[in-house]
Amino acid sequence: MLVTSRYAELAQTLWDELADFPVAHAEQALHFLQERICGVMGAQNACWIGAVRISGEFPEDPVAGWRPRIVSHLHSFPELREASRQDVKDLERGKVDLTTARNVAGAGTFRVNRLVDLAPPEWFDSAYYRVTYRNKGHEDAIWAGVPVNSDAECYFGVFRGPKAPRFSPEERDAFGYILRALKWFHRRLMLSHGLLIAETPPTPTERKVLHGLLTGRSEKEIAADIGQSYNTTHAHVGILYRKFGVKNRAALMALWISGGA
Repeated sequence: MLVTSRYAELAQTLWDELADFPVAHAEQALHFLQERICGVMGAQNACWIGAVRISGEFPEDPVAGWRPRIVSHLHSFPELREASRQDVKDLERGKVDLTTARNVAGAGTFRVNRLVDLAPPEWFDSAYYRVTYRNKGHEDAIWAGVPVNSDAECYFGVFRGPKAPRFSPEERDAFGYILRALKWFHRRLMLSHGLLIAETPPTPTERKVLHGLLTGRSEKEIAADIGQSYNTTHAHVGILYRKFGVKNRAALMALWISGGA
């Protein structure tokens, strides 16, 4: 992969800026990353997906048990959220698009593909492309698949509209260069959603408590911040420790800093 000095300098600056985010601010860091990558790639939107491989799937499952659990767009709107929900429903029913199947087929290896790398020319006349991309103002995309462990992967996509040129091979390689060095960050994001360690992901309220723990707030302060009693907050703390397999806040923080390794 040959990456121009311009992209290499932009990537190194972005990596340094991303590393400066506190460990508890994973969502803010993701928004920053999506925004900066859109700027670097000349894209109008970005999407991050956290996926896990579920055991016990039938052999004929076209995506071998892989299921998206978290979907986050830089710029979200009702039609886009509905399209994402429909994609998940279709996948659960075994209705999988060619581009999805080919992307998932590379699970376990880092890979980067443009739409034209995943699909033949006639695919761009398909109903799936029209509904999933063109009707949402997305004419082209690059998708990166980032393995986090044997049962967890992240997918990061950037999109361009109809008035922009298609992504070039050079831009695809630059996108891959930027993301390949950020496995640690994707692990932290997955961990923040309970998709690496916890048997059951944290509830929305538990995630608020988790944020407070990671930012050094006392349990009383966390309770006041989220409007619940101290006893309820203390119970949530105990649940979080059990979910993440730790005994105290120091161990939880150590887990976060290590990325769940």
